[in-house]
Amino acid sequence: MITSLRLVNFKNFADETLRVGPFTVIVGANASGKSNIRDAFRFLHGIGRGYTLAEIMGGRYGTGGQAEWTSIRGAPREISRLKDTERGGGFGLSVVLIIPIEGTDGHTVEKPAVYTIAVSGGTESSSGYRVAYEELEIEGERVYTSHPGDSDPVHSQGDDTHLLLRMAKTGAQRKYGARVEVRQDQPALTQIREHKPVARSHKDSAKKVTDVLANMRFLDLIPDRMRQPAFPGQMVLGDSGENLPTVLRQICADSERRASLIGWVRELTPMDVTDFEFPVDPVTGLVQLVICETGQRKLSAYSASDGTLRFLAMLAALFAENTAGLYFFEEIDNGIHPVRLGLLLDLFEGPARGRTQVVGTTHAPTLLTVMNDDTFAHTSVTCRLEETANAVIRPVAELPNARELRRDQGLGRLHESGWMETALAFTEGGKEDDRS
Repeated sequence: MITSLRLVNFKNFADETLRVGPFTVIVGANASGKSNIRDAFRFLHGIGRGYTLAEIMGGRYGTGGQAEWTSIRGAPREISRLKDTERGGGFGLSVVLIIPIEGTDGHTVEKPAVYTIAVSGGTESSSGYRVAYEELEIEGERVYTSHPGDSDPVHSQGDDTHLLLRMAKTGAQRKYGARVEVRQDQPALTQIREHKPVARSHKDSAKKVTDVLANMRFLDLIPDRMRQPAFPGQMVLGDSGENLPTVLRQICADSERRASLIGWVRELTPMDVTDFEFPVDPVTGLVQLVICETGQRKLSAYSASDGTLRFLAMLAALFAENTAGLYFFEEIDNGIHPVRLGLLLDLFEGPARGRTQVVGTTHAPTLLTVMNDDTFAHTSVTCRLEETANAVIRPVAELPNARELRRDQGLGRLHESGWMETALAFTEGGKEDDRS
């Protein structure tokens, strides 16, 4: 589970932190930085998948040229907020996670981990991005760091192609822990498991952090993809909603989950759904989706509305057996009628809670009024300050009188009027910023 994400000189953020809860909502005007936060999560996801920096930011392709990973948005010089022609600029990300650690008594306990990475380079004159600093801590104790302090020879580093790490002391080691040399073109988090001097406990800690970062999904649902029949045996929902029929069929194989799925579709849509059918095309063998309503009415996926399919894909993601640890939805309210936004929140605040984290961006003012107190505490606004290229991330609950205004008159109307941006301009206007 991820609890916070700090962005330093990343895109239009100088040094901002996003609080992350079970369900996190991000509001803000267009071009305020909401999608840049998504890019930061994707950067961490790329680390979890074991990619190099060039692959994370430029895309990864298989031997046949097929794209396995799409690039982070923006040209190399645009990913870092700083444009330093000598050093090539750079940026940093720091993420706080909760991971399971096995104690000395054999019991597993959850402990906070902090993973930090700083990246330099990225201009035409450099050899590309490279890791400049990296560190992993578990409950305040360092597992490894690239800059342990001036008294440690590792701190001064070595050549331009390798990063030196100092591991924490283990066993009979006296002054220092193991010294490990890793490539600078790939985060050390996914390299240290290859090095024999690294203690098993340190490798296990790195793997658990890697597993959390790898277990994210970024769904950009496309109705036409969801309408397509699926190949039998495909049990993972595609990023655009592919394989929806076979994923739903697997969910419906369990009577309890089937009933829950039907109940949520009845609540979230005007359809009087009673069941689902999954006929197999006799010619192609592909699995199709049919929605059954009362009165023996049947509706194929080809005739279902975009909003209905989007609901079904969200439900498929949340109720599938192999649920991701974190889902990121841009415009989470897209295609959803305002009167049903409260039900959508009920879904993310109820059945999804405990199974997965959800982060969503929105422009819907109604969400701020109908969300529960815990979601409100994990709702942030992004805003680009006037006369600067900088954006800020602030918890909505910490804006002046926000809790009282939400309780007394709701924040929806105030959000529509631009009150949040005005409040931020007032509270942030006197602070030092970069107006270049």
